[in-house]
Amino acid sequence: MSENHELPTTDPSILAHLGPLAGLVGNWEGKEGIDIAPTHNGSKETHFRERLTFAPIGPVNNGPQTLYGLRYSTVAWPLIQEHPFHEEVGYWLWDAERKQVMRCFIVPRGVVVNAGGTAEPSAKEFGMIAEAGSGVYGILSNPFLEETMKTIRYELSVKIHETWKFSYKEDTQLQIAGRSDIFHHTDQNTLTRL
Repeated sequence: MSENHELPTTDPSILAHLGPLAGLVGNWEGKEGIDIAPTHNGSKETHFRERLTFAPIGPVNNGPQTLYGLRYSTVAWPLIQEHPFHEEVGYWLWDAERKQVMRCFIVPRGVVVNAGGTAEPSAKEFGMIAEAGSGVYGILSNPFLEETMKTIRYELSVKIHETWKFSYKEDTQLQIAGRSDIFHHTDQNTLTRL
């Protein structure tokens, strides 16, 4: 595996339109992940590794609105196992006119999230939020999860440290049947460009 952390070759005209997402283009690997997930009687901490791929897309036109973004996928494995415990696919999008950064993704548990936030085009740190019941930046779940483990809020913060390194923190807030408190299912990792 190469240790060359150069930016991947991408059409400069697309990179120029990606705003704060431009630094994420490429393939990434993280081996420092920590996942805190609910269990029947508390929580469980899992250390994990993951691979992310971000491929540029655009322009995407919604009438007068023009978006550029990244098609992405991620897979995560517990450090001590060879079978993944998490996958997701989706898009990270940039609306330059409104300075909106978005993450639209599907988890194969029957959950869809459209999170968003405001950022400057040159930002190296930005965040996105989604809330259940919101018509803008919302969350949808399948009927079983809606009854047993409803996602009521999702928060993501991203920090681009170097051209070859970024980190994220996620807080997926769950209302679990039979519990009065909100469970904070958290994930974080630091990734390097492959």
